[in-house]
Amino acid sequence: MENTINTTVNSRGYNILTLTKSVFWALSVSLLCILIFAFVVKFTALPESAIMPINQVIKFLSIFIGCWVASKKIKSNGWLWGLVIGAVYTLLAFIVFSILDGEFRFTLSLLNDFVFGAIAGLISGIIAFNLRK
Repeated sequence: MENTINTTVNSRGYNILTLTKSVFWALSVSLLCILIFAFVVKFTALPESAIMPINQVIKFLSIFIGCWVASKKIKSNGWLWGLVIGAVYTLLAFIVFSILDGEFRFTLSLLNDFVFGAIAGLISGIIAFNLRK
């Protein structure tokens, strides 16, 4: 009985570590891609209408990579892990990019980003976890 409890506690800690690592990778990829994209915007005549779709692609790609990292260690419930990774990524990305911007703005677009992140995570989790099988 005690062994089962220890296994559950160790499993939770392991899963939290995996979640943290996955979200870290997602944020790192996002920061790198945004930096590269900022240089592209600065030195090209990219229309402003292209910025929002490219940002969404960067977010989706970042969340997918986070799910891919998680799928190496966690073998089931990919949709749930993807949903959590997407939601946590969105929350932390909001904090990081707000700090970089110098102000926190709570708007409807934040809610839209959160829903997008959660759905992107759900889809990415399903794909990444099934590709690992």
